[in-house]
Amino acid sequence: MTEEIPLPSTSPMQSHHRSFSASDIKRNNYSITDLTVEIPSTTRSTSIPNENSRKQSRWGTLEFKFYYAVVLLVVPLMIWIPVSSSDASQLNYAKYHSRLSQGWIFGRAIDNSDAQYRSFRNNIPVLAVVGLALFLLKRAWLAVIRVPTNESHLIVYDVVASLLFLTGLHGSSVVKVLAILTLNFLVAKACRGAKVGPVVTWIFNIGILFLNDRYDGYRFGAIHPWLEFLDQEIYEGFYPRWYISFNITMLRLVSFNMDFYWACRKVGSVEVGQGASSLNERQRQTVAHPEAVYSFVNYIAYALYSPLYIAGPIITFNDFMWQFRRPSSIPLSYLMGYLFRFIACLLTMEFILHFMYVGAIKESRAWIGDTPAQISMIGFWNLMIVWLKLLLPWRFFRLWALTDGIDPPENMVRCMANNYSTFGFWRSWHRSYNLWIIRYIYIPLGGMKNVFLNSVLVFTFVALWHDLTFKLLAWGWLVSLFILPEMLGRYLLPSSRYGSAPWYRHVCALGAVFNVMLMMTANLVGFVIGTDGIQFFFSQLFGTWGGLQCLVGVIFCLFVGVQIMFEYREEEIRKGIYRRC
Repeated sequence: MTEEIPLPSTSPMQSHHRSFSASDIKRNNYSITDLTVEIPSTTRSTSIPNENSRKQSRWGTLEFKFYYAVVLLVVPLMIWIPVSSSDASQLNYAKYHSRLSQGWIFGRAIDNSDAQYRSFRNNIPVLAVVGLALFLLKRAWLAVIRVPTNESHLIVYDVVASLLFLTGLHGSSVVKVLAILTLNFLVAKACRGAKVGPVVTWIFNIGILFLNDRYDGYRFGAIHPWLEFLDQEIYEGFYPRWYISFNITMLRLVSFNMDFYWACRKVGSVEVGQGASSLNERQRQTVAHPEAVYSFVNYIAYALYSPLYIAGPIITFNDFMWQFRRPSSIPLSYLMGYLFRFIACLLTMEFILHFMYVGAIKESRAWIGDTPAQISMIGFWNLMIVWLKLLLPWRFFRLWALTDGIDPPENMVRCMANNYSTFGFWRSWHRSYNLWIIRYIYIPLGGMKNVFLNSVLVFTFVALWHDLTFKLLAWGWLVSLFILPEMLGRYLLPSSRYGSAPWYRHVCALGAVFNVMLMMTANLVGFVIGTDGIQFFFSQLFGTWGGLQCLVGVIFCLFVGVQIMFEYREEEIRKGIYRRC
């Protein structure tokens, strides 16, 4: 079997697309940058530094040896504080111990109180069995029919497999999903390349999100009394609340309609050579197909594709179909390495949940009497749990897609604790969603012509798309507001003018510390403790002497951390790895 997959080059100075073989994974000289998640380089070619401008390594300098000493002292303390705060001897333990469950590590209880992550964690065995069954079934299908690997027969198989998967998942509600998909398809075909098409598409899909939420997925009995029997539990399926995860499906519906709209207007229609290596990841998104490819069968196969249906990552219709029309094999060694990374992340999450009950503390507001340092670590580790609880499903479902021959964009290409830029954080966190936002919202609205206004509109949509609540709307507006200091700093102190000055790196680090604190505030409001919780946190941090001492320590530690983040990115550049995050 040919063990090759076309993946983009790590350096934009090389070819935009190259053949990535299993032997490429084996390196004789290991580097710290081997930890960098491999994605296509995202720095514009005009901003690539030349060999002479690359900075000398600072890893061995006296300054960084001091930073290492700080890290060796502070990181264990950051672990010990939440672990000790979770001990049964603590006064607040009684307020949240009922939220804990029986664990499996050293006889300890586990904090499995987060409903979103619990639904994934508890069903990993079921999802793995289903994924394996569909994988084996597809291999059997290919062995029996013995035809060349082209898109036609595989698309039909995926439609059938997806409908079976969806029926088991949503039961009788699969009819509702198919009805919405059909209406959206009719909107696309009716509008074709008309200028009103995007407007109708957006009104329809946003309206569907509001109606889904308003009517809780539309009970059959409310549609007609004769259909009430379909609301019975026996017909509900494994996950009857289909409308909760429909937000992801809605992105695919918009993608199909907009890609078809641009194809009708001949936007992105260019001649491409034969072979998968002629298209890189970005081209697979933007290069249009012949209009015949935008068929109902292909649309259903894309919108309901089993591995990515529940949570993504998000892939555009154009990209999805190019990977069927130009299929490529993925090396087994790459898949095994990806599986190892997933297991390592899963075990990390398990140890955190077994030793740090910060989620249960947060849900119970069981922090009265805690020191500012304890409260700050409760917030920090809750953010780390949010990062992991999203990373794990995305890694799992992407692995499932990779085993099926589809390579969707990678999400979360930086660790939560390795971000200092608001723009970079957004690009790296939900990367596939960010690519979708750029293609279907940001660029159509004008892109860089009005960054702040477009950012407000984008993050308002993002917040409402996640959940129709004030808490997330506040998060969206806070993120939009918090990009202003970074924009101002870049304008007043551009790297092109001051980058060579000895003080520049340290001033940037101070600005980055401020950025990190703003980002943590926004995400604590949106995804952890809400507006009420952040008010209490600030009252302890700024309203007490101990809080002010803690704040000074936090600023110092973040300054050290940011300096290491800066140097890590410089090391990536020295290795030919370019990121905009």
